Amino acid sequence: MPLALYILGLAVFAQGTSEFMLSGLGPGIAADLDVSLSTAGTLTSAFAVGMIVGAPMMAVLSRRWPRRTALLAFLTTFLLVHVAGALTTSFAVLLATRVVGALANAGFLAVALVAAVGMVESDAKGRATSVLLGGVTLACVAGVPGGALLGQFWGWRSAFWAVALVSVPAILAILRSVPAGAPDAALSDVRGELRSLRGPRLVVTLLLGALVNGATFCTFTYLSPVITDVTGFSQGWVPALLALFGAGSFAGVTVAGRFADARPVPFLLTGAAALLAGWVLFALTAQHPVAAVVLVLVQGALSFGVGSALITQALYAATGAPTLAGGFATAALNVGAAIGPVGGGIALSAGLGHRSPLWVSALLVALALVTGIATVGKRQSPSGNESRWSSPQVNSATQRRG
Repeated sequence: MPLALYILGLAVFAQGTSEFMLSGLGPGIAADLDVSLSTAGTLTSAFAVGMIVGAPMMAVLSRRWPRRTALLAFLTTFLLVHVAGALTTSFAVLLATRVVGALANAGFLAVALVAAVGMVESDAKGRATSVLLGGVTLACVAGVPGGALLGQFWGWRSAFWAVALVSVPAILAILRSVPAGAPDAALSDVRGELRSLRGPRLVVTLLLGALVNGATFCTFTYLSPVITDVTGFSQGWVPALLALFGAGSFAGVTVAGRFADARPVPFLLTGAAALLAGWVLFALTAQHPVAAVVLVLVQGALSFGVGSALITQALYAATGAPTLAGGFATAALNVGAAIGPVGGGIALSAGLGHRSPLWVSALLVALALVTGIATVGKRQSPSGNESRWSSPQVNSATQRRG
């Protein structure tokens, strides 16, 4: 894999840390800026909305820029809004920086996904995607717990400064290592790409990605009450188990990158079935500490393994939308990240108990699995040969003929 891919992964690590770290900084922000904890929680919602809206919008706006220029512009904006957030004493300003930061994050990830797969051979998109999304999983392992520790010792502003500092070497490295490229406007027109994005194969793949990611973030958001109130761990165990979930996530995207390119349908169907079984088993055995620890690791691996493979397949399916595919894939992930916690919150508010987010996760994966099986069945050839969401080999042949 090219060095530039790992540099993009470093930037994604900083952005993933920023997205998730507020889960441990909310009380400090609320106390410092004299707002309620629920008001401080809107910072997370604002970031999620900014990601959903910003991913396709920023991908369109950046089409006339060379990709290196777009990446530098988005990452520099991301750095500057974190500096502003660290300095402000106004909650309104902090909220605005979260929205702008989310737009910059969404734009960066949308362009980076397309740039990453453009740096490798046409049948290695899964490996390239896994390197990039590895930055998100490393943020879960190290960035989020690290941000929480900084907040405890030096205040919430120190976590914002840390994110800004991590972004600096990524900016310098992108300037030196990422190819400049040509403006994407020369490659295709927006209307043509939007028509391509309406293809049923791509739409289904994005839907599956949203459902699987919704399941992931449903449980991730409410993992703390599950392991304290159901499993019986003390609050001090929460950062360790969150890091364990992140370690599993990193393993999952690594494995997905190695195997999802060659045989995506068997990998996805087997992985989704295992993921569903894992959520059900977790819900049934969450009271047992050993089972809970093992399943936190396993479900992190399965969730991100299946999720990253689906994003790879979306990029394979969107060959007619080379500049907008990353934006819509990013938006689909964040739709899931928004609906999953809402579903878990509704279940908790209904008095269904602290295990209920695990059952909601199971339901979302079950919907994804049924939809995936139905899609594969409809696309099965008369001879019974295996169908694919989008085959790397088929794409390569198509490109050679073109």
